[in-house]
Amino acid sequence: MLLQPDQRTKLDDASDTYFYDVPRLVTHVDEGFIQQLTDLYRQRLTPGSRLFDMMSSWVSHLPAELPFEHIEGHGMNAEELAKNPRLDHYFVQNLNENPQLPLEDASFDAVLNTVSVQYLQQPEVVFAEIYRVLKPGGIAIVSFSNRMFYQKAIAAWRDGSETRRVNLVKSYFGAVPGFGTPEVIAHTPNVPAILQMLGMPGGDPFYAVIAERMQPLTQP
Repeated sequence: MLLQPDQRTKLDDASDTYFYDVPRLVTHVDEGFIQQLTDLYRQRLTPGSRLFDMMSSWVSHLPAELPFEHIEGHGMNAEELAKNPRLDHYFVQNLNENPQLPLEDASFDAVLNTVSVQYLQQPEVVFAEIYRVLKPGGIAIVSFSNRMFYQKAIAAWRDGSETRRVNLVKSYFGAVPGFGTPEVIAHTPNVPAILQMLGMPGGDPFYAVIAERMQPLTQP
């Protein structure tokens, strides 16, 4: 088992469905983080490809100039998802109660998860599902900062350092045979902690862990 039972617990153990019942039409990271994420998507995503934006909301932070064949959205609040102009289709599902995605095998070129990985209580299952829905050669990009709904983050995330959190996400990928070696992108701000807390622009650290679904082995 990747995580012990106590590491999966949340301070607020009520169903996440209730917590996300009211839409939050705000961004949960600062403009510096968002710009870095959009730039990363511009570099790594292929125009005309199929994307799955999981645990999404009313905004996906994708480059405005990049067209995609199809963007499937997933989240916990239908009103938020309905306001996201980049989504071609979306569905609502609590992955902590049902981690199986209602999506076809090998149907996406990229899977995106933005500032939400800290809430997964069954990350091994969810990352296996990410692998399943990716095409061979497709990539998963998991981005996060140090912000969170503290009462809804799992203990393993709450109690860890930022380095520990990066290693957690790497271990989630590593728990699924078939993912390549994860790549880590980390940009930590040169802003005093007190100014970060006050919301100074550029204060949010930026982390992204990227892994590729490796091509299947060719038969001799």
